[in-house]
Amino acid sequence: MEYRTLGNTDLSVSVICLGTMTWGAQNTEEEAHQQMDYAWEKGVNFMDTAEMYPVPPVAETCHRTETYIGTWLSARKNRDKVILATKVVGPNPRMDWIRGGETRFNRNHIETALDASLKRLQTDYVDLYQLHWPDRNTNFFGSLGYIHNPDEQMTSMEETLAVLQDLVQAGKIRHIGLSNETPWGMMRFLHLAEAKGHPRMMSVQNPYSLLNRTYEVGCAEASIREKCGLLAYSPLAFGVLSGKYLDGGKPEGARLTLWGDWFDRYSNPQAVSATRQYIELAQKHGLNPSQMALAFVNTRQFVTSNIIGATSMDQLAENIGSIDVKLSNDVLAGIEAIHTQYPSPSP
Repeated sequence: MEYRTLGNTDLSVSVICLGTMTWGAQNTEEEAHQQMDYAWEKGVNFMDTAEMYPVPPVAETCHRTETYIGTWLSARKNRDKVILATKVVGPNPRMDWIRGGETRFNRNHIETALDASLKRLQTDYVDLYQLHWPDRNTNFFGSLGYIHNPDEQMTSMEETLAVLQDLVQAGKIRHIGLSNETPWGMMRFLHLAEAKGHPRMMSVQNPYSLLNRTYEVGCAEASIREKCGLLAYSPLAFGVLSGKYLDGGKPEGARLTLWGDWFDRYSNPQAVSATRQYIELAQKHGLNPSQMALAFVNTRQFVTSNIIGATSMDQLAENIGSIDVKLSNDVLAGIEAIHTQYPSPSP
């Protein structure tokens, strides 16, 4: 395993981060524990979760993922060695089972959310606490264009940082991070932290894959220059880049088979055509398509950690094994040629 520094902290995190959003929906508690055991044995010391997991979010399964992690940490007695990240949900009135759906990044919601997460995780602190999506209208979750609403109501970033600062000082949070954020939001949070003496953001968890390289425009430079690296999620584009969904494939129990309407972000015609070419490129060079896609993410300079997920142990082993895959110049040139033809077909 390889390790990189999280922001400007003293934490060294594995380049492969174990994603957990299937646990409680597609995976049982026992299976989740098996995944954590295997990843831990392979040197993965970084795990990412969220209060709303598993996904897709529904009231019946909400919070199960954190609970499964908590029982594992309690049983293994290794909390001090695991770097644990979780997230507080942003505004979404449709998820009315989480604090009435009026979730904002103010003191009441953040403190309530964190205390509940700590209880489920059976710990008294988290290493990285992230804002799951912005507390304002902006372009994320597949939206490229930005439409400004001058009358929108949003929690001020300074208020959010002040709450997080108190929780850091209380020892409940070690460091803070962003998720689904824009270049403006990223830089604004960093500016306020510097100007007002608040804790600074140490990471940004955004989507990044061969089918979505929009992070490279704006955010990548900021990540490198500001030491606020990317925690890349959906590096296999919901499993699409494995090729298993090509030609109408619907593997039993797979995410798009179960919830195709909910996870259609990477299934448009351009993405399908690009995926086919990436699969052919991998096969031409004797590479596993999933490992090629993950190895590309692993080697980006602005990436701190690559958040992989799996529903089976075979998938997990394959994904973690991507850390040992080296991409030749010919493969990288082939990737860039496809990207030029299909530039980020699934933002």
